[in-house]
Amino acid sequence: MDYVAAIDLGGTTMKGGYIARDGTILDFDRRPTPRAEGPDRVIAAVSAFVADLARPRGGARPLAVGLAVPGLVTPTHAVFSAAFGWHDVPAAAFTDVDLPVALGHDVRSAGEAELAYGAGGKDVLYLPIGTGIAGAVVLSGALYGGAGGWAGQIGHVPVRPDGLPCGCGQRGCLAAYASGSAVAARCGVGSAEEVVRLAASGDPRAVEVWGEAVEALALALATYTLLLDPAAIVVGGGVSLAGDALVGPLRERLAARLGFRPAPEVRVSELGVLAGLRGAGLLGWRAVSGEEGRREVDGPGA
Repeated sequence: MDYVAAIDLGGTTMKGGYIARDGTILDFDRRPTPRAEGPDRVIAAVSAFVADLARPRGGARPLAVGLAVPGLVTPTHAVFSAAFGWHDVPAAAFTDVDLPVALGHDVRSAGEAELAYGAGGKDVLYLPIGTGIAGAVVLSGALYGGAGGWAGQIGHVPVRPDGLPCGCGQRGCLAAYASGSAVAARCGVGSAEEVVRLAASGDPRAVEVWGEAVEALALALATYTLLLDPAAIVVGGGVSLAGDALVGPLRERLAARLGFRPAPEVRVSELGVLAGLRGAGLLGWRAVSGEEGRREVDGPGA
């Protein structure tokens, strides 16, 4: 069976594997992202991962490589990422394998996977919540990147003027209150999953932090809903694993904030935390068909 190699680079974990043309994940691996060691170390780690995936498997090699990374991304460069602190990294820096390589944005690629293999929808916001927060905007059945590729920067929408500092340089951003990394740091624990568990047990600090995260999400999503009227908001990423502990109160608070109009459906991604990997696979298959340069700018999140 023909396949491509794919890597979805996250702030905490790199997911990699082999993806068939129909989106089936044939093999899967994950490695820690050495984000604390700086951008050069992250780039080197991605390159080593690609090299391992490019080795023959059962006598065959992948036909191409798809790389999905955070930030502002063009087909030739990872232009900027607040998560990793890099600027204008050429695609060639991520790998020197002798295969076609397609570079794209992690959330936009995951949104494409949701359209191709998930629930789909004509007017949808796909919202992965992990180490950071970004959104893939689907309007009339097509992904929307905006004039310069920055559409979907919902993680950097201010929800509290003069609030907590954010890695992007602003204050009061949604990501500073509701991303997995922010929730964990504000509670002084190792993960958002632990915060959810503590909140369920009644820990006062965890209840406060989780409540503020859900309220910040409701505020940002109410603004998005009033502007673009989505039929659904599809929550993905690691924090979506909280399930009803997230989606239940988020539905209630979003409906309360909208008041005069019904709230859109809020649901968890059908593809789960592997949506980005399948999206990277789509990038790889685009490289096989020679279409990887069609999008001028690819990416909504930093």
